Amino acid sequence: MVDFSFTEEQSLFRETVREWLAKNLPLERVRENDVKQKLPKDLIKGLGDLGLLCMTLPEEHGGAGADWVTTTIAAEELGYADISIALPVFFLVQASWGYVVDRYCTETVRDMVLRKAARGEAFIGIGATEPGGGSDVAGFQTTLKRGEGCWIVNGEKTYISGTEECLELGGGYFCVGYHDRSLAHRGMTAFYLPLKAPGVEVTKRFEDMGRMAISTGGFKMTDVVIPDEYQLGETGRGFYLTMEGFDDARLLVSASCIGAAQRALEIGIEYIKERRAFEQPLARFQGIQFDLADMVAKLEATRALIYKTAWILDEKYKGKIGALEASKWISMCKLLAPELAFDIFKRTMLWLGAYGYTKECPLEMGLRGVMSYCIGAEGAANIQRIVIARETLGREYTRAR
Repeated sequence: MVDFSFTEEQSLFRETVREWLAKNLPLERVRENDVKQKLPKDLIKGLGDLGLLCMTLPEEHGGAGADWVTTTIAAEELGYADISIALPVFFLVQASWGYVVDRYCTETVRDMVLRKAARGEAFIGIGATEPGGGSDVAGFQTTLKRGEGCWIVNGEKTYISGTEECLELGGGYFCVGYHDRSLAHRGMTAFYLPLKAPGVEVTKRFEDMGRMAISTGGFKMTDVVIPDEYQLGETGRGFYLTMEGFDDARLLVSASCIGAAQRALEIGIEYIKERRAFEQPLARFQGIQFDLADMVAKLEATRALIYKTAWILDEKYKGKIGALEASKWISMCKLLAPELAFDIFKRTMLWLGAYGYTKECPLEMGLRGVMSYCIGAEGAANIQRIVIARETLGREYTRAR
């Protein structure tokens, strides 16, 4: 018989994380961070002390050696605590992209950024999206030309999470560009970009509508010298490393979204039990009950999908499941979870009426936050549909003619 229970260690881990977040990040502080548009340093350091930052890295590299099921638990709990999704973003880009960097980097890069990031003393992010688009990785315009023992990089990245945090803490980004465009996606190479490297110009901070406590910016690279020891993986494998990072991040995005959705549902349930209309609680109205039932059923189904997928990702890294099969499951999570979370925030806000439309109510922060993942952060919805269809039908039915 299938055992769907978490291990004792995982259950204890969840309790520890939830208790710490309840104490250090109540909703009032989430609102304060949202208004000030900044993640406090003590919060970042606290995550490092708790062992959550870069927790997927091996212990000998500064991480906690956590598996993906355990990391998914952390992502869900962070989403539950910070429904604005700002702190989950800070966590998940490092747990996913930091992991990919660690798998393919030199010891120089580990010492330069990864060990520090695990302590909350640096930031490691993803610099993928360009002014011309994000999900079409093969369409990127960034170029790499050979120098003596280095690459010379030119290009621009935009809508990048954590640029101000990276400048303040130190650190850099996983980036990818073309060393030979004639080879199509096989002509791409990945590299680590220190954000303060000569030739890197950090551009403006965008005025996002949500996730206010973490910055979104961009940077231009003009004749930036990237030593060979900053290259990630083999020459020509950059596209594949990028796809690996997207997969890892999409799982954690999905978990953060259902964590936030769970919190929204609980806020809504508390309200409909207390708010009275026509001499009875709103919770007694069948229309509200049907609405609630739909949300609970979809939320539990999506949560089950996400944790099965976390197990599949662990199996992939053990060599027991193929990468493309894992990608299909991950894309199912990323397709469903953000849209479901957005719908739950919208519906519960409607339950709360005029109060739900005010900033005295925390739900609007969540609506603004999870919407970023509906729009496309870590991959647009239709990209997920393409992956699912391709791996279900076979590439001969989905390859462009």
